[in-house]
Parts: sequence; C-alpha cells; structure tokens
Amino acid sequence: MLSREDNALLTQVGPGTEMGALFRRHWLPFMLADELVAEAPPKRVRLLGECLVAFRDSRGRAGLLGEHCPHRRASLAFGRNEAGGLRCVYHGWKFDVAGRCLDMPSEPPGSGFRDRVRAEAYPVTERAGLLWAYLGPAEKRAELPEFEWLGLPAAQRYASRWVQDCNYAQALEGEIDEAHVSFLQRRVDAAGLPVSALTGAHFQEDRAPRYTVHETPYGLACGARRLVQGDEYLWRINLFLMPCFTLIPPADDPNSRLFRAWVPQDDEHTSVLCVNWRTDRPVSERELELWQRGEVAHRKLAESAGKITDRTLEHLGTSDKPVVAFRQRLLGTARLLAEGVEPQTPYDPDCYRVRAHASLVSRDERDFIEQEEIRRGMLAP
Repeated sequence: MLSREDNALLTQVGPGTEMGALFRRHWLPFMLADELVAEAPPKRVRLLGECLVAFRDSRGRAGLLGEHCPHRRASLAFGRNEAGGLRCVYHGWKFDVAGRCLDMPSEPPGSGFRDRVRAEAYPVTERAGLLWAYLGPAEKRAELPEFEWLGLPAAQRYASRWVQDCNYAQALEGEIDEAHVSFLQRRVDAAGLPVSALTGAHFQEDRAPRYTVHETPYGLACGARRLVQGDEYLWRINLFLMPCFTLIPPADDPNSRLFRAWVPQDDEHTSVLCVNWRTDRPVSERELELWQRGEVAHRKLAESAGKITDRTLEHLGTSDKPVVAFRQRLLGTARLLAEGVEPQTPYDPDCYRVRAHASLVSRDERDFIEQEEIRRGMLAP
C-alpha cells in the first residue's frame, strides 16, 4: 500500500506538481496525426491538467496553444484556422503554431503591440503517425525517445487512441501486472470483457509464477516465469519505460508487437495511445481487425477501481512486485527532480531501443537477466 501523501504525489500531474514536472521533462504523444486536418477547426486537448487547443495550419504544421487567448481570455477552441494561423473570433488576434501574434486588427496601423504579445505554445513534432508535445522548460528539451517502431514504414504499423476514465497510474499498472492474465483469460467470456491474445502455453496450475523486477536505464524489466507442460519455463518480460510507456511481449507471433503510452489528460483521465506493429511485413486486414477488437482489453477493470484508487487500502503480495517497483521508480525520480537532480531518460533516447520478450526455455533456475538468450531477445535491432 501507499500512504495518502505518496498516492497524491504519484497521481497528481498538473502544473506545479512534482510528478507533473517529471512528465514535462519528456516528449509525450497526445494525438494521432490524422486527427488534425490542415485549416480545419481546432480541437480541444487536455494534457497534464492543462486546457489546450491543437490545430494544423495551412502549411501542414501542427500547433498546440493554450486554450485561452492572451487578450481577453476567450477560448481559441472557437478560433478560425486560416492562412498560417489560428484567429480568435472575439477580436481577431491571430497566432501561429509557435504562439507569435501575426495579426492584431483591433490595434492602430503601425502599432508594435502585437510583437510584444504571445500565446502560450508548446513544441509539437510529428513522427510515425503520432503528434508529440513537450511541455517542459525550453532549456531542458531533449530528443524524442528512439522506439523501434518509429522507423518502420507506415504499412507495418497501426496506431489508435482512446480515453480511459481513471488516473494514468492504475491504467498502466494493469499493463505490467502479469499475474492477472491467465486468470482473466479463463473468465473473460462470463464477464463480457474483450481481451487480447495470450500465449498458447499451458501453465502448471499448482506452481506459482516467479516474479522478478530489474531497474534499467529506461525504467523496469518485469519478468514472470511459469512452469509449463513439457517441463519447460515460459518467461514473459514486460517493460515499463519512463515516464508512462509500456512494451508487452508478443503472444504467439514474435513479429507482432505492442506499445502503449498512458498519457495523463489530467488526474482522472488518461489518453491511451497504442501502436501495434509488425517487424517483418505489412499489416494484414485480419490483424487490423483483431487489434481493433483488443483495444479495450482490461479497461473496465482499471476503471472499476474509481477515478483515483485509494492505495492505502490495498493488500499487496509477491505477484505485485512490478507494481511496487513502478511506483517506487516514479516516486523516487520525481522527488529527486524536486531536489534538482534531472532524470536521465529524456537525454538518452537510445535507451528506449529495447523489446519486451516471451520465450519457452529449458528449465534453468537462473533469473532471466542472467540468461544470454533472453537478454539478446530484449534488444531492438
């Protein structure tokens, strides 16, 4: 369990919070690129507790501005997207994607006032079908994380997005919690909950899985070892990547892979951006159908704990090692940042070139981190 103070630190991400400051050191995906159309009306965006608007200008550039015009605070969500900028419909002030004021028709000709006014704006970059934003201090801005799938052709990946009505932490914890997958799979039909494909290996029900967690430069490697029929071990290693990303090992096809970003809209809502990709060939129509059906897996159970679950009431066991380690890693890093110690993940983009892993191996009592075959399988090319 967590104390009330730690639970608040973990779950509060708005401006001025310690966890919010940690998230703001990282580039975060917030929309699918095709959600914005050039010169189309802007769209409201909620990100890390801030009210923003996103738009794509006539040159195809994506922008992310504070929702309220710096003039009289009217909402730019009603703005007109025209000729390289977003124009407030209240008094006509117009701003480009960097927040510069392009036009101020309410001021006399020759006035230099518009050069002294800027809209709040955050850097946006577009890559692999996603829009990424950086909300931190300009002098701390680093590169995008180098995920394996960022360099793949569009035909080999499929991106989707949905909103989950709960805090990011409890949504993400369900993703790295390997203990529930076989139990939920056997009961999914009765509950009416869709679930993604799981490995076809048959577990020895009388043997509890062994759970081990290792801290890594990118976050955590969370291993679960099960004894399966045939006297083999099945290792499944889920990865948590700072500050809110996960990689889950493939079920039966090692060339089909999954990434998710659990990006806080605010303390009680999470924007989940999912990328399924193939490493060997274009995605088939059948795979697209299966991936789309699996997008809501486990969502209802995370939401059933409430908007922000009360972690002071939990009773955690040995199978919860990944969840405990996840909380400790985030809490510790956020506290260090508050003391002036910068996190390293934003400035080491190559540390994200890793893979979640699943494999059947002969019985070997060593931990996964000590087995060369598994370690090689966890490296992205």
